[in-house]
Amino acid sequence: MIKPNEYVKDLIPYVPGKPVEELERELGIRDAIKIASNENPLGPSRLAISAVEEVLNKVNRYPDGDTFYLKHKLAERLNVKPENLIFGNGSNEVIEIVARTFMKTGDEAVIGEFAFIVFPIVTQAVGAKANMSPMPELTNNLRDMYSRITSKTKAVFIANPNNPTGTMVTRDELEWFLDRVPGNIIVVVDEAYFDYVDDPDYPNSLNYLNLGKSIVTVRTFSKIYGLAGLRLGYGVSSEEIVSYMNRVREPFNVNSLAQVAAFAALDDKEHVTKSREINRIGLKYLTKELKKFNLPFAPSYTNFILMDLGSDPIPVYNALLWEGVIVRPVLNYGLKTHIRVTIGLPEENERFIRAIKKVLGL
Repeated sequence: MIKPNEYVKDLIPYVPGKPVEELERELGIRDAIKIASNENPLGPSRLAISAVEEVLNKVNRYPDGDTFYLKHKLAERLNVKPENLIFGNGSNEVIEIVARTFMKTGDEAVIGEFAFIVFPIVTQAVGAKANMSPMPELTNNLRDMYSRITSKTKAVFIANPNNPTGTMVTRDELEWFLDRVPGNIIVVVDEAYFDYVDDPDYPNSLNYLNLGKSIVTVRTFSKIYGLAGLRLGYGVSSEEIVSYMNRVREPFNVNSLAQVAAFAALDDKEHVTKSREINRIGLKYLTKELKKFNLPFAPSYTNFILMDLGSDPIPVYNALLWEGVIVRPVLNYGLKTHIRVTIGLPEENERFIRAIKKVLGL
């Protein structure tokens, strides 16, 4: 019998959230809400929908393999060169391309203990080792991460803000780290949730691309633009690094519908503004209500909140399912008493509070 590489055999697959339709079928309920996967509750941009409708009759053709038009429009928006951009089938693929381009068996990557689970997955998938940095405050400790760099280290992964904790590292913390990290180590800064941050101490990693460091900024159209189902993310880095990554990138990896949707969504400022405002209001409401119940939660700079239930979260998770509310236990991250709750529309946030209050007997 054929056997995979040992490091592939031991991989723990990513487990997606439960679809609403599947829950309703299983439990025989209706009108369930999903606040588990950090999706935009407003849905996609109307401009994106219209753009997709216009090209549906052309899906018999292969997509633009160079994402030419989107690349040039986004480059202008970000004030970078088109050669500084690489696109992926979601930001996950961009992260995977980094791993396949710059790491191999025997190498190491420094990763936060409760960081985005894709980081250790792609590291192990290429035969490298994840050197995990403790996160006692539920945020990346860049000083500890720096202390773990060895001659085997090829990459450091930093999600800012971090998923699933929602916390962020500050400008001073990131600059301290970048001042010291060797230039031959790839620093991946995953900014999937940067659009939701409203804090003057938050560092935009694009500002550090020309400092002689090997930085790859990773972002996505899944969150603020509401295009998660079309799978489109991108990386921003030096021309040299992007050139190497493009040699590994699969051809036609970004479908044509995703390209035209993202191109249009970039112009939908109203949708982005409304998405931020809905999130701001929802975050304020949920934190206020959770404080009333004395339920601990991590400070969030994102569109979700990580709550500590203090015990096994599965009974609570299952009870919430019967209330028609899907949240996310994060046991696979090593957080054994927590659930993650996406900020939804006002009525969804209120429904969650009623449901959690009922389930916990508060």
